[in-house]
Amino acid sequence: MLVSSRIPFLFLVSEISPSQTYHQWSMLQMTPLFTKFVLFFVLISTVCLSHSHRSSAAVTAENEKTLAMIKPDGILGNYSSVIKETINNHGFSITQELFVQLNEDTVKSFYAEHSLKSFFPSLIEYMTSGPVLIMALEKGNAIDDWRALIGPTDPLKAKATHPRSIRAMCGLDVQRNCVHGSDSPHSAAREISFFFNEPSSGHDEL
Repeated sequence: MLVSSRIPFLFLVSEISPSQTYHQWSMLQMTPLFTKFVLFFVLISTVCLSHSHRSSAAVTAENEKTLAMIKPDGILGNYSSVIKETINNHGFSITQELFVQLNEDTVKSFYAEHSLKSFFPSLIEYMTSGPVLIMALEKGNAIDDWRALIGPTDPLKAKATHPRSIRAMCGLDVQRNCVHGSDSPHSAAREISFFFNEPSSGHDEL
C-alpha cells in the first residue's frame, strides 16, 4: 500500500510544469498529509523558478546601442565590407547607417572636446580626407563588446595584444586607426544623436 501511494507522487514530480498548477492543487485535497506538504513545496518551487526564468529572459533581452564609424582609411582601404561582416558575425544589429563625406565644421563639432589639443588640426584634415561610414549598432552589452572587437586605440598595440581585432587588421597609427567606437553610454547617446537626430546628450575618445 505504501509503495502504490508513492507512484503518483513520483509521477507528479517528474512531470511538473507551471501549466499543471491547478491540477496539482486539486491533488493536494486527496493525498496524505506528508505528501501534501511535499507537493506544496514542489509547487511553490516551480512557480518561483518560472518567475526567475522570466526575469532572466527580460534582463537578457535588454539591448543597448553604440556608435561605430569606419574612418576614411578604412573606407579607402576597402575594409568596409569585411568590417560589416565582422559586426554581423558577432551578433550586432546595424539599426542605422550613413555614408557621408564629413566637412570641417561637422568634424570640429563632433570632436569639440579635443579642440585645444595639439593634434586637432591634423585630426580635422584626416577626418575630412575621405568618406566615412557611420552606424548605430545594437545588442546586449553593445558598447563594451564593440570596443573589445575593434581593439586598442593604437593599432601597433592592437597587433601585439589583440591580433584578431579590427584595428590590428586595418589601423595604421593612433590617429589613422580605421574605426571609432563610443566609450560609454553617455558618449553613445550623444554620438548617435549627433548623426541620427535621436534625442540625447559627450564622447571622449577618437
